[in-house]
Amino acid sequence: MRYWLMKSEPSECSIDDVLAMPKQSVAWWGVRNYQARNFMRDLMRPGDPVFFYHSSCPEPGIVGLAEVASRAYPDETQFEPTGKYYDPKSSREAPRWLLVDVRVKCKTRLITLDELRAHAELSTMRVLARGNRLSITPVAPEHWQFICARLLGLPS
Repeated sequence: MRYWLMKSEPSECSIDDVLAMPKQSVAWWGVRNYQARNFMRDLMRPGDPVFFYHSSCPEPGIVGLAEVASRAYPDETQFEPTGKYYDPKSSREAPRWLLVDVRVKCKTRLITLDELRAHAELSTMRVLARGNRLSITPVAPEHWQFICARLLGLPS
């Protein structure tokens, strides 16, 4: 099992949007970074825990707990010629871009970037690295446990 942090812009798809969806699940579409795609393709498995993170908003941070709900499969937005995520170099026979489904388990209080940075135990968290812009990052098991136990007060 691996742990993940997945960023979503709340103006595109917020945790509340996903909670209102059937099965409280969403296809994580629009990822156009090869490293993030490779995480989904090669490492993510159904059941892997996820921190749902709001980005590009007034208060970015962790807003909920989720899980990977599917194996990786082609992202249909790459094939839509008028869409924002269209990729003319991708084909159905050899799709470039993949996605996984993500199911929200619960909404949590907001854990801001500043709050994460305030804990030395989290200093090596990838989301806190200078210049990190990846929308999907692995989370070390000890960071997952610290955030759940110390910041969210959940049983470890």
